[in-house]
Amino acid sequence: MKASDTDTQGMAYLASLPRRVVTVYIPLAIFVFVLLFPFYWMGVTSFKPDNELLSRTGNPFWVISPTLAHFNKLLFHTSYPAWMWNTVFVSVVATFVSLLASVLAAYAIERLRFRGSRQVGLSIFLAYLVPPSILFIPLASIVFQLGLFDTKWALILTYPTFLIPFSTWLLMGYFRSIPFELEECALIDGASRLQILWKIVLPLSVPGLISAGIFAFTLSWNEFIYALTFVSSSENKTVPVGVVTELVEGDVYHWGALMAGALLGSLPVAVIYSFFVEYYVSGLTGAVKE
Repeated sequence: MKASDTDTQGMAYLASLPRRVVTVYIPLAIFVFVLLFPFYWMGVTSFKPDNELLSRTGNPFWVISPTLAHFNKLLFHTSYPAWMWNTVFVSVVATFVSLLASVLAAYAIERLRFRGSRQVGLSIFLAYLVPPSILFIPLASIVFQLGLFDTKWALILTYPTFLIPFSTWLLMGYFRSIPFELEECALIDGASRLQILWKIVLPLSVPGLISAGIFAFTLSWNEFIYALTFVSSSENKTVPVGVVTELVEGDVYHWGALMAGALLGSLPVAVIYSFFVEYYVSGLTGAVKE
């Protein structure tokens, strides 16, 4: 039996509407609901006035009298703009540094074919599996000795410890999908390894670079343990730490401002994903090829 015949028979199973509803539409609706409900809850809570948030008789899933008071408090009466700038700056610089190191490491492991390259690649990936809760104590000692405590550079220098292993592993899979014949032809024409990397490999690896960059940026943006440990002053905090530590006073939770901060903090990552989703998917597809 041909593969096309098998595919046709498989699709025939979904020909009837009841089967499509049970096997496709209902699971898809559940998935979308679970995925989007937290964002809906953040949005609803962000626009609710305090009397609705504290009311026991109102509808918790809807806003009766929307207000921008929580956004006004967040943007003009806290250091949230500084937290947002710190998060953007640290995430962009850490992502750039990590991608630069990951490109060189992944290219060397996958394309230079030296003895033990596979073991080196595996060790790099295993380094990513080490939890930050174990690493932040020795890293804190290094940060103190370098005099970088309570600065953005403490985060920029420590974030690559978990960004580089993952990005290297992802780019190794993508570089593996590029034909070796292209490099061999370039070597015959007299090109150096750096020229091959810059003019041949990197242009062909744009989807993989974007995928690794999105992952690195997202991990940097959401990182909490290092930012909480290495930064103490309010003006140097990032959004994940600032929202949690500055908008909670003892046992008083400013839920409106908290949800407004979480909502605004999630928008940049969502925008980046929406712009580069096509390259992101193709980059992940190339990274898993053998």
